[in-house]
Amino acid sequence: MKPKQYHYGGQAVIEGVMMRGPQTRSVAVRCPDSTIVIDEKPVSSITSRHKILRWPMIRGVIILFESLIMGLNALSYSANQALGEEEELTTRDLVFTIGIAVVLAVLLFIVVPTGATHFLVSREYGSLIENLVEGIIRIGVFLLYIVGISFMPDIRRVFEYHGAEHKTINAYEAGEELETENVQRYSTFHPRCGTSFIIIVLIVSILVFALLGEQVLWWRIVSRILLLPVVAGVSYELLKLSAKFENNPLFKLIIMPGKLIQKLTTNKPDDSQVKVAIAALSAVLQENRGEENV
Repeated sequence: MKPKQYHYGGQAVIEGVMMRGPQTRSVAVRCPDSTIVIDEKPVSSITSRHKILRWPMIRGVIILFESLIMGLNALSYSANQALGEEEELTTRDLVFTIGIAVVLAVLLFIVVPTGATHFLVSREYGSLIENLVEGIIRIGVFLLYIVGISFMPDIRRVFEYHGAEHKTINAYEAGEELETENVQRYSTFHPRCGTSFIIIVLIVSILVFALLGEQVLWWRIVSRILLLPVVAGVSYELLKLSAKFENNPLFKLIIMPGKLIQKLTTNKPDDSQVKVAIAALSAVLQENRGEENV
């Protein structure tokens, strides 16, 4: 049986790109003197040591948490290199940063939409309408957030590197030589993007929360927090299926909202940014050459 091809993925960072392979991850950053520096580290997942953590629904939550930690480390490295510093996030810094991010996300995407719906929508419309309105408000808050930060010059640069990351992955998966001219021909859209995942999460949350029926405000908020792992697990499986069956009409419909939102979170990169993305992916491919596909 032919082994399954590994799906390489990445993330835009400060003046650079992080790419992840089956054995290593690399972060390539454009320094103030225009040179490109690359940081490579081995990667491992707790899912490889415990079979139960590879089960559908469970694996998505674990992988997302591990990706969050890896992403924060990559951001720390890139920010320090771009500023010419030599510090990295400590474990304490990571815990604090993740904690702040989670609190802000809960306030912005759970408390605000849930509270607004509770006070704006009459109970006589029923729980289904309430959850639909809440979902629409939640998506609206997310869109306003993305549009708002897109005006920041530093974020626009990150969105350009995001586009470079997608172009490079698309070129690699199409079998192209990783040359700047080849990569630039490809789209800035990619079906496995984290932006698409977030949109799927927002849509799935409408369906999951609708099953809870009528609730008082405090329990509506608490129940949504408690059900986040369920929503994330379902969304992760849908994202994997949408990438596997991207030509299926149903999954084309599923990824369409994410494709539209990616127009906001990816910008066309210049050649120098594409070269950084190529350097990041090339480092991972070189390190994993000879490894079996997983």
